[in-house]
Formats: sequence, structure tokens, C-alpha cells
Amino acid sequence: MLAIDVRDLRKQFQVQKNREGLGGALKDLFKREYNDITAVNDITFQIPQGEICGYIGENGAGKSTTIKMLTGILVPTSGHLQVNGYVPYKEREKFVREIGVVFGQRSQLWWDIGVIESFQLLRKVYRVPEAEFRVRLDELVERLHLGDLLNRPVRKLSLGQRMRCELVASLLHNPSIVFLDEPTIGLDIVVKTEIREFLKKINREHGTTILLTTHDLQDIEALCSRVIMLDDGRIIYDGSLEELKSRWRKGRELQFQFGEMPSHDVLKQLTEGLEGVHWTIDNELTATMWLPHEVNVSDALARVVGSRADIRDIKITETNTDDIVREIYQSGSASTEATEKLSQSSVTAEAVNEAVKVPVAAASDREKEPQS
Repeated sequence: MLAIDVRDLRKQFQVQKNREGLGGALKDLFKREYNDITAVNDITFQIPQGEICGYIGENGAGKSTTIKMLTGILVPTSGHLQVNGYVPYKEREKFVREIGVVFGQRSQLWWDIGVIESFQLLRKVYRVPEAEFRVRLDELVERLHLGDLLNRPVRKLSLGQRMRCELVASLLHNPSIVFLDEPTIGLDIVVKTEIREFLKKINREHGTTILLTTHDLQDIEALCSRVIMLDDGRIIYDGSLEELKSRWRKGRELQFQFGEMPSHDVLKQLTEGLEGVHWTIDNELTATMWLPHEVNVSDALARVVGSRADIRDIKITETNTDDIVREIYQSGSASTEATEKLSQSSVTAEAVNEAVKVPVAAASDREKEPQS
């Protein structure tokens, strides 16, 4: 069964257009002009029960607008939308009993009363029986180490402490789906790790479906089996994170620091026959080998190390997830065609760079030659 079913979902807003000056203000008073802004543009996706799915995109891509439609806060302009079998904005009272929501920049706790009092109020809002509430609360408090915080006013909590309490508040009624909108924003690495481990546990033990929006890609890598990428209100990628990496990663860089620098021709001869491998001279003692993922690192390393060159240090650099996602945002697409275009431009840039650096290195070598 699908936890979330979205088809051709669209949300448009009318934004007032303000005219300049006193005359413009007077005109706006009697006749206002509006621009139509499409925040979510005919998106389609399905999420099965028990999945942890990452929902990512740049600021203004439409992530939070989608979450607000999925939770019933906003009414879609058009399209089909079902969450747990309910249409969120039509069957709101029944629907909200089965979902939990955490907005990283908004609180559902009461600011001036103790944390436990906020939990008690939420119990009554969701009509959770007292015995069931106690069992659930004890489990959540123990897992997130909140025992010392229950009687403290929310305003006296640190950001990390408050976010742990927000998570408990969203799970007290044992929802089957949890929506998390930037739950780790501003948190230190210790608290982030605790929250990630906790979310993995509730997903594994209770089969809770989690839709996570975040700018922290480490959250996505730690939690999500699938990622949906949004750009300008459109879905540009929907699939596994590993597939995204394999499609977009360009290769590896091996940087060698030499005691005595071999010539560029000697370096090229060392890796001759390895398709796609090329060298760039960084400075008088450092050179970088670029090799595609089709080439085995150990094969390339063996050729250089076996040459008995005076190697002092080796550094291997992989394309990380942040770099991959940034390039996708810049291209506006995660399609195979966009990947090929980026690869071609990257190879062209490398060739130009190599063409520039070789004469510079040669000139440097000539300067070192003794004058006759």
C-alpha cells in the first residue's frame, strides 16, 4: 500500500506587484496588480509504506510548499493527492491523527510551560489514552535522553534539546507517517547523530514512513534509501542516492608530491594505455592524475609507484555528494544528457588547463638549467 500518492500536483500563488513611488502606492490602493507564481509544477511521485525518502532542492524549489500540501496546511491548485488513503485538506481531523510533523524553524511546544505539560496537552489534542501515552512517552524519553528536561520550560532549552523534544511531540500518538522539514538545522554533530540513529530505529521497529527535507546531505546519506530532487517546482531526479552518484561522479584525482619532479612526457608514458587518464602539473613538485571510474586505482598507482619515482606523498580525492548535487542544481537537470554535457565540458576544461600548464612547467625547467 502507498503511504503517499501524488499525481500532477500543482500549487500557484498570487503575489501582489507593488508599483514605485507615491503615485504607484495610490494606484495599488485602488487597483492592485498580481503576478502568478508556480511554487510546485505538476509533480508526480509515490512513496510506499515504511520507506525513508529524502526530498531535497535549493531554497525556493518548492519543498516546504509540498510538505504543507501533504500535511493539509495548503490546498493544491490542481492534481491528485492522497496520504494514508486520505485527501489531507478535505479530511483533516481524521488525517492528522496518523501523521507527525516537525518544522525545524517552528515549534509545536508551548514556550512558557514545562515540556511535560506540552506533551500532556498534545495527548489531549490527539486523544491518546493515558496508559498508551505513558508507555509511548517512557520509550521516547529513554531513547532521546530527555529525563532531565521534562520539567524545564521550553524557552530554557538549547536548540538541540528543543529539537529532540519536538521529535517526541510529533511521535506521541504513534503516527504511521512523519514529515520532517529540516529537523537538524543548526544542530551540532553529536545531536545530529543521535537524531539520525533514533529515526532509523523507529523506521526499523515500527515501519514508520519518513519524508525528510533538508539541506544537510549527510542526513540524506545516513537515512534515505531514495531521494527526490526538486528544482523550480519540478522533479528533476527520483531514485536511489547510489544511482545518482554513479551517474554524476566524474572520476578520481590522485595527487602526487615528488622529491624530484619527472617531466610531463615521462608521467604520460607511465599511464599509457589506461583510457581516459591524463596528467596536470600543479607546481614544480606536484602533479595530479585524473582517472575515470572505469580505471582501477590500484592499476594506475602500481604503474607510478613501480617506476621508482621519488614519491613523497599521495592524496586520493573522490567527487563527494555535495559537489554532485551542486552541479545538478547548476545544470537544472539530473538527466543522462545533462551528465554527458557536464562531462564533455569538464574534459574540455581539463585539456585547456593541461595545455596551459605544460609550457609553464617547461619554462620553469629551463630556468633551472645551468647557464653555459
